[in-house]
Amino acid sequence: MAIEIKAPTFPESVADGTVATWHKQPGEAVKRDELIVDIETDKVVLEVLATADGVLGAIVKGEGETVLSDEVLGSIVEGGAAAAAPAAAVPAAAAAPAAASAEAEDAIAAPAARKLAEENGIALNSIKGTGKDGRITKEDAVAAIEAKKSAPAAAPAAKPAAAAAAPVVATGDRTEKRVPMTRVRATVAKRLVEAQSNMAMLTTFNEVDMTEVMALRSKYKDLFEKTHNGVRLGFMSFFVKAATEALKRFPAVNASIDGSDIVYHGYADVGVAVSSDRGLVVPVLRNAEQMSLAEIENGIATFGKKARDGKLSIDEMTGGTFTITNGGTFGSMMSTPIVNPPQAAILGMHNIIQRPMAVNGQVVIRPMMYLALSYDHRLIDGKEAVTFLVTIKNLLEDPARLLLDI
Repeated sequence: MAIEIKAPTFPESVADGTVATWHKQPGEAVKRDELIVDIETDKVVLEVLATADGVLGAIVKGEGETVLSDEVLGSIVEGGAAAAAPAAAVPAAAAAPAAASAEAEDAIAAPAARKLAEENGIALNSIKGTGKDGRITKEDAVAAIEAKKSAPAAAPAAKPAAAAAAPVVATGDRTEKRVPMTRVRATVAKRLVEAQSNMAMLTTFNEVDMTEVMALRSKYKDLFEKTHNGVRLGFMSFFVKAATEALKRFPAVNASIDGSDIVYHGYADVGVAVSSDRGLVVPVLRNAEQMSLAEIENGIATFGKKARDGKLSIDEMTGGTFTITNGGTFGSMMSTPIVNPPQAAILGMHNIIQRPMAVNGQVVIRPMMYLALSYDHRLIDGKEAVTFLVTIKNLLEDPARLLLDI
């Protein structure tokens, strides 16, 4: 009995996905709940698991092909791992020589690699496979294509006359690698360009003295971690708390444009930008204005782990009314973050640097951080943007204001 393997049901915000990797090939045994194929969407990579024990049958959608919600990807033939042996051992069981040949190709090359080889006129048996059991991967096919393109240019250099007239070329390792852009990276690129093209975006800067926040953290971090079951006290929770307080005072910064309407959000869903191997992702802290410092830190830590493991769900990255990004993690001293539409603003944190400052007529060394607020000038006036950023600065330089709501 054949059981269909279907793509997951995508939410409304995701139109389609791309088959990223088949972890099993036709004829290989699969077990229930075993990972079979990865589907890459604009936001996350979704894992499709086997729904029964058996053998992987035909692959309908190969690597690199676009799939829609609930579309059939392939099939599983029930019967357990033993079912794979007779199919390979008895040629007479094959439907036809042509079908047997196709199955043989499936066994030695990934679908995406076979497609690339056919499109570029390269025989599969001429490509050396580096995958499991010598299987030809997509990267192997791309390397063979590049080698084929460079072959004609290299031929004239073999002739003595041509060699004498050839210009001096650089020596050493000058390898190149060409890989397809992931959907996540392509989507990020597209949205950033759209934001700059469709938005009247400006950036305002300020600096914040981190002395009081650092002293508070240093004094209570051990007790905080012990009290809240291992949750560590970082700087991000202070910035999220200060931002949500400032958003209450300046509703336009927490709003968005929908056609000819302005939508004012009565809640603060704060996105926290996280860098992952697949690109920038922005998981969202829902109702951050109601969260304690411990809840914020726990949420950010959970998102960070999920981002590293590729386990963030689409729901966790959908929505958001305001975003905070921390380039200081990587040593950035100043930058101009790009607003994430349809949001109206984004706050950029940066590196903390010990700098000489004039305080009460004296030059003292203080831990300073530059803050950047990029905003949509169609919705937010310059005065609002500057005052919003100054409010965050004041709340951080005197953290007691967060408790006293002043």
